[in-house]
Amino acid sequence: MTDERLSKVDVKLLELLVCPLTQGRLSYDRDRNELVSARAGVAYPIRDGIPIMLVSEARKLET
Repeated sequence: MTDERLSKVDVKLLELLVCPLTQGRLSYDRDRNELVSARAGVAYPIRDGIPIMLVSEARKLET
C-alpha cells in the first residue's frame, strides 16, 4: 500500500514546499510518507498524495 501512496506524490511539488514554521527545506521520509523539517523538529503527513502542511497536524520528532 505504501508504494501506491508514493506514486501519487508529485516530486516537483515536494521540491517547492517549505516548512511553515521555519521557511526552511523539507526532506521526504519515504518509509513514513511524510515531509520532515529537522530544523523545526516536526514531520508533516502526506495523505492521499497531498502534503498536509498544517502545524496542528505535524508530528513532533523524537530526539
